[in-house]
Amino acid sequence: MVVKAEGKFLRITPTKVRQVIDLIRYKDALEAQAILISLNKRAKEYLIKILRQAMANAKLKGLKPEQLYISKIICDGGPTWKRFKAASFGRAVPIKKRTSHIRIELDLKT
Repeated sequence: MVVKAEGKFLRITPTKVRQVIDLIRYKDALEAQAILISLNKRAKEYLIKILRQAMANAKLKGLKPEQLYISKIICDGGPTWKRFKAASFGRAVPIKKRTSHIRIELDLKT
């Protein structure tokens, strides 16, 4: 039984999130949560929140967190906020503020 949770339009770049995602892919849900708590990256805050959401959704379906593992975890790019910064000689330099969509799917261990 697959349980899903996702976070959209998160203000962090997808490349920074993917570095952390690779550490917890295919791990047990509780083990992944422990790894994220001890990590020193900003992406962990978003991932912990979404993982806890998925575990809460599983609890509503009658599943225990000990039975679950991360079967699928994806981070796609969301829309980019485009801004401009003043540069010398009256020019403007573009700034791209990237956003992310993170999706976590938990499944039962076999």
